[in-house]
Amino acid sequence: MPFVKKQKTDAYFSRFQVKYRRRREGKTDYYARKRLVTQAKNKYNAPKYRLVVRFTNRDIIVQVVYARIQGDFVLTQAHSRELPRYGINHGLTNWAAAYATGLLAARRALTKLGLADKYEGVTEPDGTLQLTEVLDEEDAPRPFKCYLDVGLRRTSTGARVFGALKGASDGGIFIPHSDKRFPGYDAEAKTLEAEVLQKYIYGGHVAEYMESLEEEDDERFKKQFATYLADDIGSDDIEEIYKNAHAAIREDPVFKPTTKSKDWKAETLKFKTYKLTLDQRRARIAEKIEKFKAGANDEDED
Repeated sequence: MPFVKKQKTDAYFSRFQVKYRRRREGKTDYYARKRLVTQAKNKYNAPKYRLVVRFTNRDIIVQVVYARIQGDFVLTQAHSRELPRYGINHGLTNWAAAYATGLLAARRALTKLGLADKYEGVTEPDGTLQLTEVLDEEDAPRPFKCYLDVGLRRTSTGARVFGALKGASDGGIFIPHSDKRFPGYDAEAKTLEAEVLQKYIYGGHVAEYMESLEEEDDERFKKQFATYLADDIGSDDIEEIYKNAHAAIREDPVFKPTTKSKDWKAETLKFKTYKLTLDQRRARIAEKIEKFKAGANDEDED
């Protein structure tokens, strides 16, 4: 039998350490998280805020989060499912919806911190790169600073995660970034076509697709945009919808809980089984014995 070298010895296994649970599950990039969370030691008790953007199949979630030893704490958040309140009822996961959700999260955070009047951001986005700057006023507060946290998503040019970034930046939050990942950026010329980015902000790419699909395949158009057609929304109406939504978000960004159709807590308590005390258990057993004796007496009489 040939000699077989033992690759992993007992010494290896005695020193082996399992990775963090969320690393084993493939949920957290700890290499990136360490750099997003670690704050300078000369900034005592000053957390580093992150703009956390996450996507699901039906929703876009934008949160302003900071880390403590106990864990992460959410300063404020916004969901794309809140956009129907501002007039956006369709396409709640596209690029324009990501921009509106980022704008809502930014205005909500600044309102909570009392900076909404000082930093209004970009009220009429034209597709250019405009970072939030410090005010020239004396004793003016500095802009609220965040860093983009994309999680495990690919940061390719034109990705929706940068739509939320652009919305939050235009909303008045200072987020260090460049224009290299926005739609319309030409890597060879190293320039950004502002018209293309502005088109994406107002849902122009959706309107173009609606027009082309209507011309090429009317049957597929009616099936794919059935909800748009049910509300009498055409390709010419989309830009106005998003403009009105942006204005409505700036006017009232405060979260308002929805009214529940039922008191679900009371409904749940109907089926809850409570633990019996010792006296209740004894009384229950005595009741069963009495019923058993009464049944036995009836059989004897028969």
